[in-house]
Amino acid sequence: MSTVHDAGVDEIAPRTLYRILALRSEVFVVEQDCVYLDLDGRDLEPDARQVWIERDGEVIATLRLLRDPDCARIGRVVTAPAARGGGVAAALMTRAIELAGSVDVVLDAQAHLADWYGRFGFVRDGAEFVEDGIPHVPMRRARPS
Repeated sequence: MSTVHDAGVDEIAPRTLYRILALRSEVFVVEQDCVYLDLDGRDLEPDARQVWIERDGEVIATLRLLRDPDCARIGRVVTAPAARGGGVAAALMTRAIELAGSVDVVLDAQAHLADWYGRFGFVRDGAEFVEDGIPHVPMRRARPS
């Protein structure tokens, strides 16, 4: 399995950060045809962490971990098309949950992936909603006991 990296944006080499952001745009904006501003300012928050996996110098999967007032928030979970099905997203999720520590973790899952997130202890936590034309469902993983 590939190494899972995590860092704040100020700690990431510029070329790696570029590759992280390019992958997010490639999948969310181009592949999923969602015209939105991915760079929402939250990547720059002091506690924000980028979590990613590289293969042969390319970022093949990434997510970000944010701190909300009472929980951690996982978002921007993305895997390059050629790397899907190889377990890299699961490795990212496992690391993000570890980094979150002893707080609840929330995310907004694309509805068709809710069962996949369920593998990590996430349960539906509200009504389905549509964002950028894609059905989503809020999910929560309770803090460890």
